[in-house]
Amino acid sequence: MIVSRQYGPFPQGVRFFKNDNCRSLTLKRYHLVAINQMAEKISNNKVDVVVKIVNLHKYFGKLEVLKGIDLEVHQGDVVSVLGSSGSGKSTMLRCINYLEQPTSGEIYISGRPMGFRVDSKGRKVPDSHKSINKLRQEIGMVFQQFNIWPHMTVLGNVIEAPVHVKKIPSQEANEIALAFLEKVNLIDKKDEFPVRLSGGQLQRVAIARALSMQPKVMLFDEPTSALDPELIGEVLEAMKQLAIDGTTMIVVTHEIGFAKEVSDRVVFLNNGLVEEEGTPNEVILNPKSERCRQFFSKMLH
Repeated sequence: MIVSRQYGPFPQGVRFFKNDNCRSLTLKRYHLVAINQMAEKISNNKVDVVVKIVNLHKYFGKLEVLKGIDLEVHQGDVVSVLGSSGSGKSTMLRCINYLEQPTSGEIYISGRPMGFRVDSKGRKVPDSHKSINKLRQEIGMVFQQFNIWPHMTVLGNVIEAPVHVKKIPSQEANEIALAFLEKVNLIDKKDEFPVRLSGGQLQRVAIARALSMQPKVMLFDEPTSALDPELIGEVLEAMKQLAIDGTTMIVVTHEIGFAKEVSDRVVFLNNGLVEEEGTPNEVILNPKSERCRQFFSKMLH
C-alpha cells in the first residue's frame, strides 16, 4: 500500500513520486474509473495533524533559545528545518519528544498534550513520567551520533525497544525488525556487530531501530553531520524512501539538496523564531527576508 503525504493510502499499483517543483503520480494498471474514484477519496479525506507546536519558548538559564515557535505537521508530511547553528533547530526537535522540557508553550502529538495534562479544575499541570514515556513511543528520533549498542547484533539493536518497551513478543518483533532492515537495505547485515559496519550503515541501523517502534512521526537531528562525505548519500537515500512511503518526518538538516527534493515544507529558523515557512521553492529559491536570502546565497553557491 502506498501512502500519500497528505491524502492517505492509494490503491495497490499506484506509485508516488516527487521532484523539485511538484508531486506527480505514475498510475499503472488502472482504468479511468478507478482513478476518478481515487480522486474522490482524496478530496474527502481529512488530513490529521500529527505534531502541533503552540508558542514554544525555551530558556537555558537567562538565554532564550526558542522565542515563540508555532508549527503544524500533518500526517505524511516531510518538513525540513533549516537555519544557522544556534538558531534553535535541535532544541525545538528535542522539545517535541520532551528530551528538553519547554519553558512555556504547548506541544501536541496526534492531539494529545506532551508533558502536561488538564486537571478537573481546568488547570495545566505536569504529566507523569509514565504518561510522557508512553507518548514518546509514538515519536522516533535519529540523532547525529548513532548510539548503537556495541555488544548487540544489528538485529538485536533493532528489536530491543519493541520487546522491552512495547512488550511485543520476540517473534513478532523479529518480523518487524527484518522488515525495516530491508527497508533501509541492511537485511544482509542483520547478524553483524556494529564494529564491522560503516558510519552510513550504523546510521541506517539507527533509522531502522527508530522505525521498529512504529512511531507516528520521525525526528531527524542532522543525521548526516557525523558522516564522511561519501557515506552521506546512502543515508539520504534511505530517508527518501521513507518519504516516498508516506512517513511523517521532521528533519533538521544542512543538506539543501535533500530539503529541495523531498520536503513538502521548509521551515527556516533564525534567532529562535520561524523566519520563513513554505514550499522548498518559496523558502530556498525565493526567500523573502534578508536573513533568509543571505543564508541560502551562501549555502547554494
